[in-house]
Amino acid sequence: MTTSKYAIDPEFLPFLSSLPAISNLEDPKAIAAMRDARDGGLVAVQPPPRDDVLRRDERVPGRPGDPAVPIRIYTPKAASGESRPGVFEIHGGGFLFGNIAMMDPWCDAVAAHLGAVVVSVEYRLAPEHPFPAGVEDCYAALCWMAGHARELGVDPARIAIAGQSAGGGLAAATALLARDRKGPALCFQLLDIPELDDRLETPSMQQFTDTPMWNRPNAVWSWKHYLGPDRRGEVSPYAAPARATDLSGLPPAYVSTMEFDPLRDEGIDYALRLLQARVQVELHSYPGTFHGSGFIAGAEVSKRAAADAMAALARGLRKR
Repeated sequence: MTTSKYAIDPEFLPFLSSLPAISNLEDPKAIAAMRDARDGGLVAVQPPPRDDVLRRDERVPGRPGDPAVPIRIYTPKAASGESRPGVFEIHGGGFLFGNIAMMDPWCDAVAAHLGAVVVSVEYRLAPEHPFPAGVEDCYAALCWMAGHARELGVDPARIAIAGQSAGGGLAAATALLARDRKGPALCFQLLDIPELDDRLETPSMQQFTDTPMWNRPNAVWSWKHYLGPDRRGEVSPYAAPARATDLSGLPPAYVSTMEFDPLRDEGIDYALRLLQARVQVELHSYPGTFHGSGFIAGAEVSKRAAADAMAALARGLRKR
């Protein structure tokens, strides 16, 4: 059995040697090759579509001057006598990887179990498209969802935003944009293992240089590519939400972190700062886990984390 210098949950150990390696992120060609292999591999092992959820793809207007933004809409087939809650989903991938398809099972499950209409966004990726391309795509698609709530069968007062990893960072940033631009009024934000802070100064970021799936060297290049070669001056909080000085007026939040994840402390710090800004927060940190360990879905701690997030999202979508 594979061993680890970290106290990783024993249920994960047999899988460590087979997890995808992420390296050479300084090379855009290597990123493109890994993107094809990684994204295709994740989709290949997914379950088939659910029979009780309809999927359809659309392209919606981007920010003026930007290309149209692809989205996927998941709608429960079960009849509903009233408007449903809505969830706006943003996939992860370090700002460099990922696509709509990788989140199909999660979006299907949310639609089926919570009776929600889910909209997932295919935002532009770095390094080809550095900040603000990704977050502006997310914001444009969110505005489209809110503006078309009635035809989607969505209650505009019950739209939540959700994201994992870099998607969690983009969800936090999109929530900030929605507040500051007086855009869609979000009822909840689910920030799952979020990537929030380009400064890379937290103890977990300094310590975890060789952890599985994601580590400090990966994070360094993730931010370099996302912020782009033309970065000058202070980094925008819409790129790195941890830099936001005012977190008041944001929607209630659920934040999850993993013990052996370089992103752990920035997630915890952001949750604490939300609380200090009088935003309601539920914070979970799971022992023996690492960034992306939830892909090993059969482990008990992965099941617990998934159930906790789904339950928190259900609570956040309830009528108030």
